[in-house]
Amino acid sequence: MNYFEYGQKEIEYLKEKDEKLAKIIDKYGLIKRVITKDVFQALVESVISQQISTKVAKKIIEKLSILLDHKITYKKITEVDINKLKECGMSERKVGYILGIARAAKEGVIDFETLHLLSNDEIILKLTNLNGVGVWTVEMLLIFSLNRMDVLSFGDLGIRRGILKTYKIDSVSKKELREYKDNYSPYGSVASLYLWEESKS
Repeated sequence: MNYFEYGQKEIEYLKEKDEKLAKIIDKYGLIKRVITKDVFQALVESVISQQISTKVAKKIIEKLSILLDHKITYKKITEVDINKLKECGMSERKVGYILGIARAAKEGVIDFETLHLLSNDEIILKLTNLNGVGVWTVEMLLIFSLNRMDVLSFGDLGIRRGILKTYKIDSVSKKELREYKDNYSPYGSVASLYLWEESKS
């Protein structure tokens, strides 16, 4: 199992930059979050997870994995019967999104093997051209597949909630979110892990 990789260097940097975040870091210690290194698989799983509970998403992903002999690849997805994909528990729209991603990979529109060579902004621009893939989805991919260190998602409810709780404030604007992100940089993703954790407490 692979985990998001960070350590003492990133922790000490963030603690030095921000007293209130430092307290949250001390509260939770080192956080282990599983990542999916296969970028294509991670994107498919991320799209499946949109607008449904984690529990339901996990069941659908498990069914899809079994259907595809435990390896989610674009080749297998494009070869399987559409009705079989629906039977995993996905809506017709979601199946369409996943087929679109698989065809983009198959036809070379997106080269998932070389995505890691691009910058965060380049990856966001490229992948949001696919139907069903928004900025938030790609931001989660950057963290939980590519292990990018400086991502703080403005569109993530958990991040917003975590900031409100950590700093004991009632609201946060996009401008203020940008200021927090700048303060955490270059370790916004590490800060995100702690903000998510605090949002759940």
